[in-house]
Amino acid sequence: MNKQELIQTVKEMIAAPSCCQELKDAGQKWLGALGSAAEKTAAEELLQEIREDIAPIDHVIEFFESPRAAEIFGKEKAKAIAAHAREVKAAGGKWCDCPACSAGLKILDNAALLI
Repeated sequence: MNKQELIQTVKEMIAAPSCCQELKDAGQKWLGALGSAAEKTAAEELLQEIREDIAPIDHVIEFFESPRAAEIFGKEKAKAIAAHAREVKAAGGKWCDCPACSAGLKILDNAALLI
């Protein structure tokens, strides 16, 4: 991955419906800081936020099997997402595979390009 691809991945992450506001803000801050003296600090903040927000697959399963998830997403949607997460886990996945988490993992794997 090169820097342009990394920039695109950050844009995809923050555009994902599953991306929380704090991660969107950190991604936007880094994009806005590109080429400036603030870029390194913004990169460190983005990486920290990604580490805090990427969901382990067991947490995804636990949440989507909860009554709270059924309230938020509807019983059938929550059940379907939990089933999908169980498939991810059965295939050896350790992390949520939603668009935001997937992009975040790519960014972490290429963190050296950020700093």
